[in-house]
Amino acid sequence: MSRQPPPVRSTFRTFMDQQTRWSDNDVYGHMNNVVHYKLFDTAINRWLIDAGLLDLRGGGLIGLVVETGCRYHAEAAFPDTITAGIAVTRLGTSSVTYEIGLFRNSEETAFADGRFVHVYVDLSTRRPVALPDDWRKKLAEICR
Repeated sequence: MSRQPPPVRSTFRTFMDQQTRWSDNDVYGHMNNVVHYKLFDTAINRWLIDAGLLDLRGGGLIGLVVETGCRYHAEAAFPDTITAGIAVTRLGTSSVTYEIGLFRNSEETAFADGRFVHVYVDLSTRRPVALPDDWRKKLAEICR
């Protein structure tokens, strides 16, 4: 079984820059695997906030992570600058599947890529709700 190659920057339509921190490195001298998931989560939520969709203080809709995955292709470490490419690969009634590619400095090929599946729920009841039209329209802009 052959492994799918890592994505390249042109795979994605929107990007978020993030700076690595000294504490991201582990005893082996590279970024610890759990940091990749933090970068995914930060990129997606930052994009949602910047797009005017996620309101951390007054919004009634939040995304709960129900599935994640990551493939590692190369190392990254502090002081690398990381660019996260973000795409929506599935837009369901109440769920969204995001694909994220992590790019080190100015490299064109991702050193890691992954997916996050969010189910959007009402903040109070924690029950799934259909994505509002404004969410669907904005998410469609980064669909692949």
